[in-house]
Amino acid sequence: MATRQTQTIARSMLAPAVVVLFIWMIYPLLRTIYFSFMRYNLQRPDVFGFTGFNNYYYFFLDGGFWPAIVNTLILVVGVLFITVIGGILLGMLLDQPIFGQGIVRILVISPFFVMPPVAALVWKNMILSPSYGVSADIAKFFGLSPVDWFAQYPLFSVIMIVAWQWLPFATLILLTALQSLDGEQKEAAEMDGAGFISKFIYLTLPHLARAITVVILIQTIFLLGVYAEILVTTGGGPGYASTNLPYLIYKVGSVGGDVGRASAGGVVAVVLANIVAIFLMRAVGKNLDK
Repeated sequence: MATRQTQTIARSMLAPAVVVLFIWMIYPLLRTIYFSFMRYNLQRPDVFGFTGFNNYYYFFLDGGFWPAIVNTLILVVGVLFITVIGGILLGMLLDQPIFGQGIVRILVISPFFVMPPVAALVWKNMILSPSYGVSADIAKFFGLSPVDWFAQYPLFSVIMIVAWQWLPFATLILLTALQSLDGEQKEAAEMDGAGFISKFIYLTLPHLARAITVVILIQTIFLLGVYAEILVTTGGGPGYASTNLPYLIYKVGSVGGDVGRASAGGVVAVVLANIVAIFLMRAVGKNLDK
């Protein structure tokens, strides 16, 4: 009886938060689905009516849809590759007893707290600018011509910016996992004559498997919504070279004023994000059960 009463009290205390969260998430989604079936353009507010699946049809036929899908996948995979590899290397470095270890850790983690538009502006104007950026100064020092990164390699430039922001997160998670590695296992491996590479492959990497899976899951969910860095730096160009799905939706809705087609794109993005999230959650579950 006491257990049932405790459960009832716990559920009643959680109910308001659940209701608010439900309304906060479901209502905007339902409105988006509603507008995705309506002919609604901010430039023609007098024309409003049911249009069926035409918004989805025209959105899929948009010249930037498939390039945006490809760019989204490239961006996510590219950032994950850099952050996971870099996170492992930085985590192993910070796990060593070095002078000023606390300060170094703070400096490594600090980029994660920089707002995306600010980070994009810093990279655009101070680092990758072909006129007065750090990369231009380095190129001139070696007698080379500065590279206009955002014009010649727009998507790669965006990947570098986003990876710089998310690398601290991966480093923090992987460093925490490294610190939980049993020291006796390391000593036993060393006594058996295992070198650095052998310890890394057969001891460290399997121990980091769960942490790597969590990093990939969390980052993928957020990376599917990258938008500000593209808006500030490349504007999705040249052409559709750096346009991903969220930016295409912004371009159709805010710039073009077509709320109906943008809503259809939003529904498509939500469906794709949920498919990826379900797939990754199952992968995480299998990994954690091992």
